[in-house]
Amino acid sequence: MSLVLGLTGPNAAGKGEVSAYLGSLGFVVHSLSDIVREEAAVRSLAPEREHLIRIGTLLRHEGGAGVLAERLIPRLGGRDVVDSIRHPAEVEALRRVPGFLLVGVDAPAAVRFERSRSRARPGDPESEAEFAARERQENSADPAGQKLRETLELADRIVVNDGDLRDLHAKVDALLAGL
Repeated sequence: MSLVLGLTGPNAAGKGEVSAYLGSLGFVVHSLSDIVREEAAVRSLAPEREHLIRIGTLLRHEGGAGVLAERLIPRLGGRDVVDSIRHPAEVEALRRVPGFLLVGVDAPAAVRFERSRSRARPGDPESEAEFAARERQENSADPAGQKLRETLELADRIVVNDGDLRDLHAKVDALLAGL
């Protein structure tokens, strides 16, 4: 039986941790961000967050809002995770895949900001004001832009990641047990 878990949610909510944990359980992990990173490499651009957001928006303008998911679908096989779903049209495309379930990963903004600061990825905001500005950018009015909150609202299940890693793993285990 096919099971494809799509992950969506705001920056630093823990999607990567959920994805890595599912990978440790035998799921094949994919990311729509990988499609964007592949395009950045083709265009000789550094894979920095600002570039990736711009390239993702450009690809959606060129190929439609679901283009990243459409490019990934042929890679899906059986027990898969699709991370970094950022647009309702990507969900629409992935819902055509048998066994697809959209899982939202969320956490309070203050928790996410602290996680973002702790992980210190290149291009991550350094102040709460920058973090809030990035959140606005990731919820664009542009039809081809990112729409994280709208996408999160489409989730079939929500995992609230407001604790430690052990707590998150237990929540993912409970989610899987309920499927």
